[in-house]
Amino acid sequence: MSNKEQTVLTGIKPTGTPHIANYVGALKPLIEQSKTQKTFMFIADLHALNLIHDAKQIRQYTHEIAAMLVALGLNMDNAILFRQSDVEEIYHLNTLLMNVTPKGLMNRAHSYKAAMDKNIANGDDVDAGVNMGLYTYPILMTADILLYDSDIVPVGADQKQHVEFARDIAGYFNKIYGEIFKLPTPVIGRETGLIPGLDGRKMSKSYDNTIPLMAPEKELKKKIMRIITDSKTPEDVKDPDESTIYQLYKHFASEAETAEFAQMFRAGGMGYGTAKTILFEKVNSVLAESRKEYERLMANPAEIEQILAAGAARAKPYAAETLARVKKAMLG
Repeated sequence: MSNKEQTVLTGIKPTGTPHIANYVGALKPLIEQSKTQKTFMFIADLHALNLIHDAKQIRQYTHEIAAMLVALGLNMDNAILFRQSDVEEIYHLNTLLMNVTPKGLMNRAHSYKAAMDKNIANGDDVDAGVNMGLYTYPILMTADILLYDSDIVPVGADQKQHVEFARDIAGYFNKIYGEIFKLPTPVIGRETGLIPGLDGRKMSKSYDNTIPLMAPEKELKKKIMRIITDSKTPEDVKDPDESTIYQLYKHFASEAETAEFAQMFRAGGMGYGTAKTILFEKVNSVLAESRKEYERLMANPAEIEQILAAGAARAKPYAAETLARVKKAMLG
């Protein structure tokens, strides 16, 4: 089976406003993928419930992600964009899979072990703050993957376990009930390297060093001008590979532009203020049209809801067919 005939599934958790590192590492590759492959792309609002207990905030983040994907050029012919919770079959399949999933598998989940390690380090009870949503997180993710007969699940290296668990759970199920589920294949995303934030550390909301992807032009410029640099003077020769400015620029510029910018660093005679201006102008030119469409969509939440509802309507027949197959195998 060729890649074009295979079904790709990707989920994005609405737990914050996407920033430039999210674009480089996840959103941009998804947009490119949608041009050639059938893709189920869901906004994982049920997964967000572990972290966010404010319905308005989840809705806001959901709208932001949906608007960004559409504004960035998601191919809506190939991609089925929907909100996870709008396809009710996910709740049913999640419950059914609970009955074939060993507890020991959940004990090995990275997310649960990380929570336990943090509690132990703090001297707290090992399960302090751990709810069943967190503990059974991999089962819901397995249901996401299996519900749409996914062949390929693109993930970061740190998320590979989720797909491995989906394969394990599907295997347990098939051993009991026959060959009901296909086994999905994880595809590790192309390594984009560390995307630095304003302070040079990994760009992360936890470090408060992010550049929001769809920041208005003035805010974008203000953020970029705040990038921390060393004390070299304009005349000094600089190493582009050690510069946050250059590391961000290369993800938005062509190879020729990137090579030229690197040479400007090495030649000397360019101050960091000039370099930041060049970075701002490049990022702004790449994102300007998308930002305009994003702002239009965010001003029309009803349109975003229509897009998500249409996606759910397209996804539902696939989900219903899978659920019917599973219920017949388990319940007769």
